[in-house]
Amino acid sequence: MPKVLIADDVGDECTRILTKAGIEVDFKGKMKPEDLKAAIGNYDGLVVRSAAKVTKEIIEAGTKLKIVGRAGIGVDNIDQEAATKRGVIVMNSPQGNMASAAEHTWGLLMAMCRNIAQADASMRAGKWERAKYTGVELETKTLGIVGLGKIGGLLSQYAKPFRMRVIAFDPVTTKERAASLGVELVDMDRIFAESDFITFHVPLTDKTRGMIGAEQFKKMKRTVRLINTSRGGVIDEKALAAALAAKEIAGAALDVYETEPAIKDHPLFKIENCTLTPHLAASTEEAQVKVAIDIAEQFVDYFKNGIVRNSTNLAGLADPSLTPYVRLAEDLGGLAAQLAGGRVKSVTVSYNGAIAGFEVGPITQSALKGALHPTVGDGVNQINSRFVAKEAGIQLVEEKNKEARNYKSLLSVKVESEKGTKTVAGAVFEGRDSRIVEIDTMDIDLRPAKHMVVMVYIDQPGIVGKVGTILGQNNINIARMEVGRAGRGQQAMILLSVDDPVKADVLEEIRKAINAHDVRSVTLP
Repeated sequence: MPKVLIADDVGDECTRILTKAGIEVDFKGKMKPEDLKAAIGNYDGLVVRSAAKVTKEIIEAGTKLKIVGRAGIGVDNIDQEAATKRGVIVMNSPQGNMASAAEHTWGLLMAMCRNIAQADASMRAGKWERAKYTGVELETKTLGIVGLGKIGGLLSQYAKPFRMRVIAFDPVTTKERAASLGVELVDMDRIFAESDFITFHVPLTDKTRGMIGAEQFKKMKRTVRLINTSRGGVIDEKALAAALAAKEIAGAALDVYETEPAIKDHPLFKIENCTLTPHLAASTEEAQVKVAIDIAEQFVDYFKNGIVRNSTNLAGLADPSLTPYVRLAEDLGGLAAQLAGGRVKSVTVSYNGAIAGFEVGPITQSALKGALHPTVGDGVNQINSRFVAKEAGIQLVEEKNKEARNYKSLLSVKVESEKGTKTVAGAVFEGRDSRIVEIDTMDIDLRPAKHMVVMVYIDQPGIVGKVGTILGQNNINIARMEVGRAGRGQQAMILLSVDDPVKADVLEEIRKAINAHDVRSVTLP
């Protein structure tokens, strides 16, 4: 039974769903880093929100850890590089707090353009300052959205009833999707030059950290107002304070900060034309329940069905039709590595035909996992296979060719080892039927199986009978058999799938009986 630790204030629904699915749960609430590090070694899964910091040290202490789940969107409190190296899946639950985050963003926009927070504070101080807090309208203004994902998309729709023009920058979103939202995709320079309001909805990465600073403020309208509810650090806060104080821009509203909790002498605290909230975007009763349910259901999917959803360190497939190739790639890699024998030196994954037109990163990682598993064992998985290969000095090559002989799509994996080189190719038929179709230059046709035997010999009568007799005498059942040959009396190959692994002494008996060049037993994960 998997064990999951909940180390943050996550809704009760999370515990209920996990427990109902037969998963053992320990709810600890907010934990000190040292306590989390001491406890994590006993758990297969960890659930956190934004308070818990899942550091490299904590991940390395999680010797059984398979998955870390963030109940919410941002995962910058989790060391994803360390998790990936250890083969630990990191996932978030981005759907649950989408509406709350978008609504809070819009609330800040409204509060900022009408000076609501400042006017409230003024009245509580016994003042009546109508002229001082004159605001601006939204109608006919231009809203610039940086990051047209799910939250950015919602905001584009919120803007419509206010008769706003919406432009957006997003390096991933297609023009077709933007057009369907009534949004014009533009570059960042146009965002700066044309926007009356700019709202940011991007993850915190090396590229986005400090993406808005003194240089960018100079490109904006002096009447522009900024909103950031995504991640702290996207906007340089010192540069923002200076721009606001110098009236280079008209206003800003922030919900996230470079350091949280924000320090008492934060430079923005003294700036009146800046509206601040303490990371409240996802803090609604409804969002707390939604993200708790979402992350729990994702954990159940993983532990019960092996399904990974919303992983932030395991790339997804662009097209669901490619899913069968993930498993096929692992089988081809495992078969090629075991046939080559010895320590792996390089792995080449080749995509031929229609499949060459897709993003195939997850398939390549799966092939690499299969090739490394015979020597590394459970220390390698689809997530960390590239890291394991790099640390071992194994070269990875990915090739694409739009032509595929005899097949719509052909996937091949070549493994070079210290003992030799083997290339195994496979194809998917009728959407899901995966087959091994070639070993080196030998045409073959067999579904991958957990236990297989490969024999290479010179074609002659009676070989199949001898092999069947020896296996039968050793109580080994043949599930499927495929024979390929270069020609009569030339090199031939038998590929068997069997119900049980074949021992070395039986393989040697077969080798002698048919005078085989090579007889190998292969076990796939």
